[in-house]
Amino acid sequence: MKNALSLSHDHLDQLIERFPSGVFIDGTLGNGHDSHYILSHHQFKGLVVGFDIQEEAIIQSKQRLESFASHQYLLFHASHDLLDQKLDKDKFPFIHGAIFNLGYLPGGNHQITTHYDSTYRAIQQIATRLVPKGQIILVIYSGHRQGADEKHFLLDQLSTWSQGIFHIAYTDYLNQKNNPPCLIIIEKRK
Repeated sequence: MKNALSLSHDHLDQLIERFPSGVFIDGTLGNGHDSHYILSHHQFKGLVVGFDIQEEAIIQSKQRLESFASHQYLLFHASHDLLDQKLDKDKFPFIHGAIFNLGYLPGGNHQITTHYDSTYRAIQQIATRLVPKGQIILVIYSGHRQGADEKHFLLDQLSTWSQGIFHIAYTDYLNQKNNPPCLIIIEKRK
């Protein structure tokens, strides 16, 4: 059985094949792995826009992405909930996909984590620009207090979203030790 991260990449593959010239958001750059994954896809001809609050993450992501043309990605040293301020709606009215790995920077300071309030604001901003059949992919690491709070808050909030506009799926591993990451997929219907 695949884990949440592998499943998230399966969804990214489907999105890239559906929208090869699309705009994709990496809401939590971290070490740049998801951005690299998107940019490496043989069909991808679009733009990746990445956000992270940690300068270390921006530096590591730039190094990981240096083999790609600079016009293929934009990186912002900013919180993902500043998307509307950083990404001009006139120039980028549509978003085709987004991925978030919620928690803390692997190998970084575990005291610096994503927060449910800013994450939810970012999801809302992306949802307003999301094209039909576009997806927001959330991999939630809940093995620490902030992660558990974020998971519960997001599940509570997203369960209230209109089923006429969004399909929202949730995958968790019920009998696994150490709180493995779970997956939420938000797909815009129309």
